[in-house]
Amino acid sequence: MKHRAARLLFFSALTAVAAVYIAPVAFMLVGSFKPDARVLSEAGSWRAFFPAEASLQNYRDVFARVDFTRYLLNSLWITGAITVGGLVVNSLAGYAFARLRWRGRDRLLLLVILLMILPYEAIAVPLFYQVSLLGWRDTYLVQILPFIANAFSIYLFYSFFLGLPRDLEDAARVDGAGALRTFVEIVVPNSKPVFATVTIVTFLFFWGFFLWPQLVTSGDRVRPLPVAIATFQTLPPLRWGDILAFGVMMVAPVVAVFLLFQRWFVRGIAATGSKE
Repeated sequence: MKHRAARLLFFSALTAVAAVYIAPVAFMLVGSFKPDARVLSEAGSWRAFFPAEASLQNYRDVFARVDFTRYLLNSLWITGAITVGGLVVNSLAGYAFARLRWRGRDRLLLLVILLMILPYEAIAVPLFYQVSLLGWRDTYLVQILPFIANAFSIYLFYSFFLGLPRDLEDAARVDGAGALRTFVEIVVPNSKPVFATVTIVTFLFFWGFFLWPQLVTSGDRVRPLPVAIATFQTLPPLRWGDILAFGVMMVAPVVAVFLLFQRWFVRGIAATGSKE
């Protein structure tokens, strides 16, 4: 009886914590289908989580008031380029640290680990002045290039590659394969969990990246969704239903990416965590 009571208390606590995290998302989703006048008037009651007079008018309003499609394509292009470019660059760097022997490797690996604790805000202003001198402001390049190489992603790849058996790699080298061919044909197919983990972590982080795009963009042409929604909520008239609809459409691609790679993400976290 004590064991059952303890389990019941434990799961009740977990349910309460989950409800705290889910409630804002549920409020946003339900509110996006409500008439604007009812969004805040029902916010203090349980009716906030049950759509009455549900319609898609708020979503139509978003497309009518701003060029949402452009913002979405901008975010997809910027985040996708960072994610794909990062997978290539950071996986190669992690493999070089884990498998290859070269002068200065250990010192450079220590530098990568130290960079993981350096907050982005510490380099935002110097980086801003640098790209301004190069004339890169208000472009896609300035939002992509500085973030392809990532110390945390390199370390995740490095940790995972350390645990891979060397037998297949040694056999490939005996057959005459070089380091790059071994990496592409042997290592990559056996590293799907860590690739999925890095994909999700990178996509989630840069999809909601706000400070840097806010600094370096000044027009709608290359503006991503996080900056666009911050601007949208200041446009008159203030309509909370439209803002919530904008938020739902902004979150939807993130949920899709996570669901797509969820199985490999869990395996990657378990695999990298077991090596620490």
